[in-house]
Amino acid sequence: MPAAIWFTGLPGSGKSALARAVCHYLTLAGGDVALLELDDRRKAYFPKPSYSEGEREKAYKLFAEEAAGLYRQKTGLVVLDASAPRRAMRDYARSLMPHFAEIHVRCSLATAMAREAARPEGKVMAGLYAKAMMRKATGRDFPGLGQVIGVDVPFEEDPAAECVVDAERLSIEEGRDLVLAFLRAWPPVWEQ
Repeated sequence: MPAAIWFTGLPGSGKSALARAVCHYLTLAGGDVALLELDDRRKAYFPKPSYSEGEREKAYKLFAEEAAGLYRQKTGLVVLDASAPRRAMRDYARSLMPHFAEIHVRCSLATAMAREAARPEGKVMAGLYAKAMMRKATGRDFPGLGQVIGVDVPFEEDPAAECVVDAERLSIEEGRDLVLAFLRAWPPVWEQ
């Protein structure tokens, strides 16, 4: 039976590292797992992303629909990795995939900012939070910097998230084990 889990949380919360750790473990165990990361997919949807509010809405809609397409083709697990700041974005994905769970990787904005500051340039602009804070304080423009979750737009937590990982105190390995324990007990039980 197919299932889908969405790792969500602030940029810098550790959700991508945690999603990859869970996928790696399940793949080594012989699981049928597909990982979708919005940071990769956004450039396929929008080759020159503007990160505007309208584009963000469309990107999350396309992301959920792409995941649902994989979900319909699989007998295993589809793993989504994206902040999705509004609950409605995650609820839309939930409406497309009956066996869906939200994995909220929770940490404070201060912790997310510190982690993100140490992250090198990669899929996401380096210094995201620092630039957003400077823009907010001074009005300085940073080309390619859209609205930053946690600074410019709030992250809407879902109090009914099926699994919450306390990224303030748990290591990636401990978080991975918590998610794996959740998956073993989750109805419908995802079977490898």
